[in-house]
Amino acid sequence: MKNKLKNLLLKAIKNFKIKDLKKVLENYENLKEKFTKDPRLKTFYEEFKLLFKMIKDYISGEYREVPWYVIAAIGSTLLYVLSPIDLIPDFILGAGYLDDASMVALCLKLIKDEVEKYKKWTYSY
Repeated sequence: MKNKLKNLLLKAIKNFKIKDLKKVLENYENLKEKFTKDPRLKTFYEEFKLLFKMIKDYISGEYREVPWYVIAAIGSTLLYVLSPIDLIPDFILGAGYLDDASMVALCLKLIKDEVEKYKKWTYSY
C-alpha cells in the first residue's frame, strides 16, 4: 500500500492546480470533522491545523518562502482525505481511514524540512 500511496501522491502533486487549493480551503469544516472523528486521523490533528494554516498563508501571500510542490503535496493530501472513495473507501468500518492517515504521514515525511521552516517563521511573530 505504501508504494501505491506514494505513486498516487507524486502524480497528484504533478497535476495539482490553484483551483484545487481553493477547493481544499472551502472544505475546512469537512476536513476538520474527518481529522477529529477517526482515531487514526486524530493523531494528525495538530499537523492538519498547521498544514491548513500554511496553505492559507501561502494563498493570502503572507508566506511564500515555500516551493509550490510543498503546497501541492499538502493540498493533494487533504483532497485525498476529503474524498470518500480512495484506496480503502472511508465507509469500511475499522479500516476506512487507514489509507488517509498513511497518506498524511507520507506527506509529512516528504515535506518535513519545509514544515519546520514554516514553524520557525510562524513562531517568529
